[in-house]
Amino acid sequence: MSKLIVVVDDEPDIVELMSYHLTKENFRVKSFYNGETLLSYLRTDCPDLIILDLMLPEVDGLEICRILKKDKRTSLIPIVMLTAKGTETDKVVGLELGADDYMVKPFSPRELIARVKAVLRRTEAKTEEIKIIKRNDLIIDLAKYKITIKDKQINLTTTEFKLLTILAERPGFVFTRNQLLDRLWGTDKIVLDRTIDVHIRQLRKKLGKTGTLIESVRGIGYKFGE
Repeated sequence: MSKLIVVVDDEPDIVELMSYHLTKENFRVKSFYNGETLLSYLRTDCPDLIILDLMLPEVDGLEICRILKKDKRTSLIPIVMLTAKGTETDKVVGLELGADDYMVKPFSPRELIARVKAVLRRTEAKTEEIKIIKRNDLIIDLAKYKITIKDKQINLTTTEFKLLTILAERPGFVFTRNQLLDRLWGTDKIVLDRTIDVHIRQLRKKLGKTGTLIESVRGIGYKFGE
């Protein structure tokens, strides 16, 4: 499944330019022209990276960055700041707020692609370092593909293990059924969204009391309790 890049800029020409070159590199692209619509989108969706313009109407890029990095549902999404401001102070402020990289307009598309790929590589490297996920009595060992609850091993299928990991990695984040399907199978397998319900039901059964941490969000999908 190709990575999803969100582009946020109030200049349509720049959005079109970035979208074109990112798509050529086999990224999926979602475009926004202001901060409010971006924040609304992020309540239900999670991109792999955000290219964020600093000078935006209504809510500027620095404030958006501050909001995203304070919220644990979105704090791990890498951000590349893009702005016409090129002073050292601007760069320092953006990076101190949690931005992963900083590009000044005008920029070359080749440099943009290189920066995006570099940030994604660093993010993936950090993710690989996280081998153990602990949520209350539940321990997920990603390296050994092992689940334990109060030191008792729980036997899950590969799909159940992946599904539990996706949810537990981001407690509180609501995943739609389609998002979970994409994360599990991408476009390689044609399945109904209700297939997720079947796997969730089996997963809860195997986890026992801990299964209550997997919460249903009516009309949307599922989340792992905070």
